[in-house]
Amino acid sequence: MSDKPTIGILMGSDSDLSVMEKSFAVIKEFDVPFEVKIISAHRTPEVHSEYSKTAAERGIKVIIAAAGMAAHLPGVTAGQTHLPVIGVPISGKNLDGMDALMSIVQMPPGIPVATVAVDGAKNAGLLAVQILALSDPTLSAKYIQFKKDMAEASMKKNDGLNY
Repeated sequence: MSDKPTIGILMGSDSDLSVMEKSFAVIKEFDVPFEVKIISAHRTPEVHSEYSKTAAERGIKVIIAAAGMAAHLPGVTAGQTHLPVIGVPISGKNLDGMDALMSIVQMPPGIPVATVAVDGAKNAGLLAVQILALSDPTLSAKYIQFKKDMAEASMKKNDGLNY
């Protein structure tokens, strides 16, 4: 696999980093190259627009965008690229991330954003890997093995539990 990033991870603020590190870890587990950018849709809209519009030509195939509170980053990103965008709502101090979840999941027709649970960065990373695995047999085999290992670990953990 090339070292050229195929997953782009966007955050509007470095305060999202502690949540998003879970996606970094899972993507690294599958040896998929990725890049991380802190770009605000509000404070640096031109920079964000340039990133979103040029991502595909730079080799990015999936974008994960995290956002809390106003949660515009995933939707604005999806509006400016044809690539799949996965939104990660980040829990905030006011509404525990429900405001971000509703903002990301309620996109208008024609601008889809796949949305994971509040603070669900690990699942965002796994979903990005799944999407890439559709066209990469090696990555697909790794993902299938991951699922088998997860199922076996679950069975082993619960073996002997009878109620």
